[in-house]
Amino acid sequence: MKKLNKLIIACDGESASGKSTAAKLISKKYNLTLVNSGLLYRYASKLIIRNEPKNYVLFLKRKFRKISYKSIAKQNLHLESISSHVANLAKDKKVREIVNRFQKKIIRSNKKICVEGRDIASKILAKNPKYDLAFYFTCNSNIASYRRWLDLKKRVPLKLVKKSLINRTKMDKLRKNSPLIKVKDAILIKTDKLSKSSVVSLMSKHIESLN
Repeated sequence: MKKLNKLIIACDGESASGKSTAAKLISKKYNLTLVNSGLLYRYASKLIIRNEPKNYVLFLKRKFRKISYKSIAKQNLHLESISSHVANLAKDKKVREIVNRFQKKIIRSNKKICVEGRDIASKILAKNPKYDLAFYFTCNSNIASYRRWLDLKKRVPLKLVKKSLINRTKMDKLRKNSPLIKVKDAILIKTDKLSKSSVVSLMSKHIESLN
């Protein structure tokens, strides 16, 4: 394995496509700082649901100034109430600007980092700094919904989970601000065709090929 002093990876993909798991595993293997942008939007949703602020933009600005990514990552943010709320919130341009600033502050302080989400290669890591490698994750909706259903401990009917995932991905791709797209040089990873170890092996192959 090469010793890489700098490595910036972008992981984008659809809901429950396995991008979070892949990003976590590859970050551990290459000792990368991991940033899950989805958690940031989920944290924002949690705050709004809980506090119902009159001016949510100023409220979120204050909250994001006072918290670290590690603190956010430790919270339980995969509740169905948050999942139902976050898709609409993520379309809000002002909210995206708050989250983007928070992410870029972390990125600029880490030379070895993996950032995963839905607009990472196309927006967050498009330039200054730009990603060294971009991966784009997809998964068959039946398999994706089943995996998410298990993550939710089967507390929500599988049909509703599938409907929610399909709607979320549709909203992500059609939203006006920073839609979910596959950039031209992104490496496609179809997680319904691969095991976790195979996904890591494929990603590692591309990482090791960097000069």
